[in-house]
Amino acid sequence: MIIIKVGKNENIERALKRYKYKVYKTKQLENIRENRYHVKDTEKRRKQKQKAEYIQKIKGSEDWTLFYYLYIILLQTLF
Repeated sequence: MIIIKVGKNENIERALKRYKYKVYKTKQLENIRENRYHVKDTEKRRKQKQKAEYIQKIKGSEDWTLFYYLYIILLQTLF
């Protein structure tokens, strides 16, 4: 449960903004949306694996190109 204490001279809009920020930081809304429907464990694992493969694919290609360009620059400075 999220508790927001409103000060004596505090504006209600400011308190609402702090409440929204706490909801965002605790990922409460994300959890509610995630648990709206039942998802089988196998489907969760499959989606998690697909996401990990996708991220690895993207990061791998970016790292390789960056490494390649740095390697070329290094070679040019040495020779």
